[in-house]
Amino acid sequence: MKSPLIPSVRRTARSLFLSLACSLAAFGGLASASAATPPTVRVENIRRVFHNGEHNAFTDLIRWKGKFWLAFRSCPEGHQVSQKASVIILSSEDAKTWQQVNQFSVPGRDTRDPHFLIFGDKLFVYSGTAYVGKENIRTTEWNAHLGYATWTTDGAKWAEPKALEGTYGHYIWRAAAHGGKAYLVARRWQNWEAPSPAPGSKAGRDTMQAALLESDDGLRWRFRSFFQETQGNETSFLFEPNGELISVSRATMTSSVLGHSKPPYQKWTRETLDGFIGGPVLAKWGGHLLVGGRRVTPQGPRTTLLWLEGTQLKPFAELPSDGDNSYPGFVEYKDGRGLVSWYSTHEKGADGKPFTAIYLADLVKN
Repeated sequence: MKSPLIPSVRRTARSLFLSLACSLAAFGGLASASAATPPTVRVENIRRVFHNGEHNAFTDLIRWKGKFWLAFRSCPEGHQVSQKASVIILSSEDAKTWQQVNQFSVPGRDTRDPHFLIFGDKLFVYSGTAYVGKENIRTTEWNAHLGYATWTTDGAKWAEPKALEGTYGHYIWRAAAHGGKAYLVARRWQNWEAPSPAPGSKAGRDTMQAALLESDDGLRWRFRSFFQETQGNETSFLFEPNGELISVSRATMTSSVLGHSKPPYQKWTRETLDGFIGGPVLAKWGGHLLVGGRRVTPQGPRTTLLWLEGTQLKPFAELPSDGDNSYPGFVEYKDGRGLVSWYSTHEKGADGKPFTAIYLADLVKN
């Protein structure tokens, strides 16, 4: 005699099987979409946007209040540490015509590597500063570094540069915000002990750390964790919608570091990326991860754009560049195109000497 429950059990099993099959198909579709091959890209409308006869370098880009904002360092004494350095901020309605809206420096300090952060109702610009003083020091005394910031609520009136609490002895770099808090990259020597020989030497990099600092107001900072526990260097990072933190760090002359961390950002997984990236930017563009920075090529140093796929860096564009170059910034137009900034020393003036200027280009997906 057959049990009257068996047909019901069979129907239930069949239903569960179909439901599971649909779920797996949907998951497979999502996985396929997330693993889609990035598009090829055309670089268009390459233009020099700033050159004043000085050394202009270390760019960043952002969109805020319907405008494009571009920041960089300018110095009459070149790349080296100088108290004559200043940060220039430009704005534009269309990324074609630009006007200067602010320029600041810090007395007795070298200002460089400006980076934007939208936090609350403010647009911040952060700058790492090295102590120069009356002695006009030409080397970097790392333990005297101090972060500074200026900010605006309307784009017209800017606050005077203010020292950032919790950053003394740190060289600050890029910033990002998530969950009502601001985060900042800050490099320092382990135990604040500079290596021998003198600060500024590449010796002793194993004792350099790249710290993740956290803030509630963008001005007062506290330690959270380390992007890099050794060989700490320039780091770009972004937050995924689920709160996961992804970072790309400059490391050795032949490699970079990919980092992943989940809230509360105290534990990290790190993987080596093949290839050096100087002054990296990490951005999300159309669901894909874009990395940019200086790469070493047989033709010389070049500012290069790459897709990050898993742990693979795949170049897709090389920007006009040579000599002292890199530190790109990236934003996306409303129509899905990309806008990239960088600095380079590939052009020469009427006197035949190379100069260092700021450039922009549009990125168009094929």
